[in-house]
Amino acid sequence: MHADPHHAFFDGSDARISYWEWGTPSGQPILLIHATGFHARVWDQTIARLPESYRIISVDMRGHGQSEKKGLLLDWSLVAKDVGELVEHLNLTNVIGVGHSMGGHCLSQVARAHPGMFERLLLIDPVMMEPERYTSNPYHDLKDPSEHPVARRRDAWTGWEEMYERFKDRHPYSLWKPEALEDYCRYGVRHNENGDGYRLACPPVMEASVYMGSVNASLYGKLEAVTAPVTILRAKGRDPDAEAVMDFAISPTWDQLHKQFPNARDVSLPHLSHFIPMQDPALAAHFILNADATADEAVAAAK
Repeated sequence: MHADPHHAFFDGSDARISYWEWGTPSGQPILLIHATGFHARVWDQTIARLPESYRIISVDMRGHGQSEKKGLLLDWSLVAKDVGELVEHLNLTNVIGVGHSMGGHCLSQVARAHPGMFERLLLIDPVMMEPERYTSNPYHDLKDPSEHPVARRRDAWTGWEEMYERFKDRHPYSLWKPEALEDYCRYGVRHNENGDGYRLACPPVMEASVYMGSVNASLYGKLEAVTAPVTILRAKGRDPDAEAVMDFAISPTWDQLHKQFPNARDVSLPHLSHFIPMQDPALAAHFILNADATADEAVAAAK
């Protein structure tokens, strides 16, 4: 069991970034980047299954967690810039990079901009869609993030406990480990500076802006520069015959994404939802620690 993490802030060139550290300062770094609307502490259950000999760093992307809420996130290169500056500031080398969802997209940008910094990458259901989805998307023509459905998320809470009770039986949160959902709720709200109660640490309009920015975030044709070995975990995909719905439990990852990298492999996990680290943190930890793990090995090790 890890001791309580050290929390710090980094003043980057464009935003103040919050991050947390566990483990041994001299150990090999593991860098964890979360998904849209999440925060650094959603990795706690995965981190609990990692040896203390590593130096584990989990980042709150700008607009999320305790990082600065600055503008909107229609441009996904902004978060990669922040993380890249933090990695340089910490003098990290030989890094095992782990990114979930949008965090996988961010990590790919950072690795592209910092060749030789990463030993390998684990992209967990990264938001890198089929090429045609960048030009054909139901929200492609929205101009204002406040018009996006995500902007209507409930923002005000009496505390994290109320949020947990509200979410625990709702899809897709009902698929998660209860401890992972508790971490998401506990660190996902902050005191309301303008009144009583709590507000979401990632404001709904901020989260909506990230989803809107996805349609302009294609990296195809740019990933040849990522020379580190890459493992891509893909969750259950969308049924092509089903109606197009906003089901966040479905994988957004193109099944041919691995061919865009010089040295990548694809691992299909159709029994899991998009929220792999929250649904099965032991499996996520196994892939972090084992560069060549197979799906069968990871499932067996997670039992």
